[in-house]
Amino acid sequence: MKIGIIGAGNIGGNLTRRLTALGHDVSVANSRGPHTLTALAEETGATPVTVGEAARGAEVVVITIPVKAVPNLPTGVLDGAAKDVAVIDTNNYYPKERDGRIAEIEDEGLTESRWTERQIGHPVIKAFNGTYAQDILERPRPAGDPDRMALPVAGDDEAAKAKVRALIDGLGFDTVDAGGIDDSWRQQPATPVYGLRAGAEAVEKALTEASRERTADFRA
Repeated sequence: MKIGIIGAGNIGGNLTRRLTALGHDVSVANSRGPHTLTALAEETGATPVTVGEAARGAEVVVITIPVKAVPNLPTGVLDGAAKDVAVIDTNNYYPKERDGRIAEIEDEGLTESRWTERQIGHPVIKAFNGTYAQDILERPRPAGDPDRMALPVAGDDEAAKAKVRALIDGLGFDTVDAGGIDDSWRQQPATPVYGLRAGAEAVEKALTEASRERTADFRA
């Protein structure tokens, strides 16, 4: 599968490593330019590209950059992607640590991924946002393994969600359908499922125990 990854930090870098190892055709981009991705490209065989080129021909695009940087993505960043491209949003809103105050999230109560959809003009699937980056490398397990972790996956486009869940299964993790993007507050920071290393049953339980009210640490 052709996959574009925008963002080469901890999550983006480790997804690049795992997905290329599984035989996917990965293009990776960051805000500093392809020349800064030489080492990652040499390590993995991924193709370093500009942000504007990352989605070209891609069946899946992963956006894994700070929330505050999403509005700065190039206009038409998804132009040239496959017609049925699935866009994965791994981002979290950290107003105090990094992102500053975003009024639509704070005042309108938008989920962070619904806000991201508005910025890029395309539906997203929320996944990997509560996953420790190192677990992507160290904790894959075969299907049926009692120690296999499960990840929550939210989104409104059922076909795109199915594609993402299949991709995650290939990476060595189970998935739990966490509902639509308006339900994705259940996996935002400080919820019970955020950072949870557990199987599907525990993940399902954690999702039901979430509170919609943001804790003080995750409000501006």
